[in-house]
Parts: sequence; structure tokens; C-alpha cells
Amino acid sequence: MAKGLFPRAWVKKSFYFQARISFVRVKYLFLTWLTVLVGSWVLYVQYSAYTELCRGYECKNAICDEYRKGIIDGSACSSLCDKDTLYMSRCLSTLPNNQVYTGSWGDHDGIIRCKLGEVAHYELGEEPAPRREAPVFDKPTRGTSVEKFREMVFNHLKSKLGEQANLASLVSQILSVADGNKDGRVSLPEARSTWALLQMDEVLLGLLLQDRGHTPRLLGYCGDLYMTERVPYGPLYGLSLPWPLVSWVPSSVQRTIDQWFTPSWPRKAKISMGLLELVEDIFHGTYGSFLICDVAAAHFGYTDRHELRLTNTQAVVPEDEFRRTMRVLKCETDADCVYGVDCQTSCDASEKRCREEPVQPNLAKACGTLKDYLLRGAPSGLREELERQLYACMALKGNAGQMNMEHSLILNNLKALLWKQISHTKDS
Repeated sequence: MAKGLFPRAWVKKSFYFQARISFVRVKYLFLTWLTVLVGSWVLYVQYSAYTELCRGYECKNAICDEYRKGIIDGSACSSLCDKDTLYMSRCLSTLPNNQVYTGSWGDHDGIIRCKLGEVAHYELGEEPAPRREAPVFDKPTRGTSVEKFREMVFNHLKSKLGEQANLASLVSQILSVADGNKDGRVSLPEARSTWALLQMDEVLLGLLLQDRGHTPRLLGYCGDLYMTERVPYGPLYGLSLPWPLVSWVPSSVQRTIDQWFTPSWPRKAKISMGLLELVEDIFHGTYGSFLICDVAAAHFGYTDRHELRLTNTQAVVPEDEFRRTMRVLKCETDADCVYGVDCQTSCDASEKRCREEPVQPNLAKACGTLKDYLLRGAPSGLREELERQLYACMALKGNAGQMNMEHSLILNNLKALLWKQISHTKDS
């Protein structure tokens, strides 16, 4: 009887085993199919986004077409369009109409930016819609003299920066940049390229600040395409997480992780000195006062020598322009009186209009950005005093009495404290 039962039990086990194998095969087949499906969808989305965002070839073709027609010219035109020694590499664009690429030009590595007209959305497999041109190269017109162009530039700068004593010298500096081939004269095509560049606030502000070493240097331009030197390290601190993780990581954890990816403390102190010097230079500077309306770490980087660079000049606005904007802004509460990310004034409840005076000066916002950055890893003998000065700095108010004097005192004390710690090191 036992002998008869053994084969039957073996058959049952064998059948169960085969069924289990079939189930596992189906399970893995389904998972494989699901993986392929999801992977294909991700690739489709990524490729579709890339083809819409990264259209540098359209920028180059449009710019070179204008150059070959004799409409525009500039220091980079020949290299871009004739010699092919200036070329675009990796796409960094985040907006279809604002093309950003890493690039090379001879021995220089840099960042290439180009404005692209409105781009219509298209589906994968369709031909992209042609660039819709904006008439950006129609000024100055034929027959305009150099003196008339100088006057155009002067009036444009005055409208942006207000009445400043040094505007004439700034105009001369810009005309020197406009002379792309350095033949001692500004041709009409060069003037058109320069005028197109000056319509972009980020280019104008970059030119204002590059002499003090605060922004990447302008290497060359052609029309409204221009190249600046590359800042090797950025952002100022932190780690850019992949987009699926950003919404899942709490901000407190993100801030902690950010501080792990920073240089040694003496080098952080030198970089911080650069930010303090930037704040100092744009506070009643050569060409007026400016406000930093987004002091996020992402807008700053640093060089191999740990010198700070402002990599996004769109975060900076002339104070004169800020006041004009706020003056006409209607409001119900203080929350309505915000310019950019964090430039704010208060609301005049009786007039229902925003006041002109910024609530918080640049220095207070800069100290808020530097607080965790500098306190982490600070020498034990310095930490308490550094923390005290940083909190005093963050407490600065834009409308406080004798703000100029208090601003200068706190700024000088902070710089002296940091310099004392790093002046004897090789990082200084």
C-alpha cells in the first residue's frame, strides 16, 4: 500500500513544483514587460523634453544666417559660423526660449547662452515648428553715427540705473566691448549685436560686476548669443537630487545633506568673504545700488582658487528699478509687495500701495545663506563669536535708523573675523 502511495505523492509534488515554476515565469515575464513599458515611457518623456528644451542648433543657424547677411557681427561670429572653432557641447537649458550650453572656444571652456523665439510644442515624430523671429536686430538703423549710438546706449543705461555720475565711463567700456574685431571702430553690425545684448539685464549686470571679479567674464558674442567663462564649482553648496527624490526628501534633511558637500572650513571662509565683498560693492557702488532678490545657493559658484562668482545675474536688480516697480504696485497686505523671490517691502494700508523701502537689506539675506554654511565645521574658539555676529547681521532691517552705519559696522566686523582666521593659511 505504501509502495502505491509513493508515486502518487511524487506526482503531486512534481505537479506542484512545475506549477510554481510556471507561476514564477509568468511573474517575471510580467515584471519584465512592466519594466520595459515604464522604461520606454521614461525614455519617451526624456527625449521629448530634450528635443523641446535643447535646440541650440536652431540658435546657431538663425544667428549665422543673420551674420552672413551682414546684419550682425561680433567677436565670436567668425569662430561660430565660419571657422567652427566655437561649438556647443552639453545642453543645460531649462526653458525652450533660453538656450544654455557648455561650450568650447579654442583654449576657453565656457557657458553659451542664446535667446530663441517662441517655440511651439510638437509631438515626437513631427517636424519642429520653425523659430518665430523677434525683430531684435533692427537697431540701430542704417545711417546711425557712432555718436548717436553712444547716446542710445547712454539713455538706455540711464533708464536702467538712474542718474549716475559714472555713466559716461560705462558707455565707453561697453563701446570697447562692442568693437569685436578690435579695429578701433564700431561697425553697424557690431552695434546691432551690442544693442541686442544690452536689452538682456543679465548681460548688462554681468558687465557691471565682472571688473570686480564677481561675475563670470564675457568671452565673446554674436548677435544675442554670448559666451561667458565657466565657473567650475556650483552651486555654492549642496547636492542636486534627481527630480523623483526632491518631493520625498524633507527640507530639513535636504539642508543637512547640503552641508556635507562643501569644501574645508578655511576655503568656505574665503568663499564667504567673496559674497560679503559682493554685497559691499553693490551697496552704493560705482553705478548705484543693487538688490539681490534671490540669494539661493544655486545662483553662486566658485573657482579653483575658491573665489566666489555670481552665476545668475538675473537675481540682481538695480535699486532704482526696484523702487519704480514697487511704487506703482497695489496691495492689500505685505505679501503683495514682493519682487522676485525675497525682495519685499511693506504695504501702506491707507494708500493701498507698496512702499519703496526694502524690508531686508542684501547683507541680512547673505548672512542667512551663510549661517549653516559657516557654522558647520567652524573652529571651536571662533564658533560662538561667529554665530553671534551672523545673527546680528540677519536681524538687520532695511528701514532701521542709521542703517548705513550699522550695515558697514556689521559687514566690516564679519570680514575682519573671517580674515583673521584664514590670513595665515594657503587658502587666503
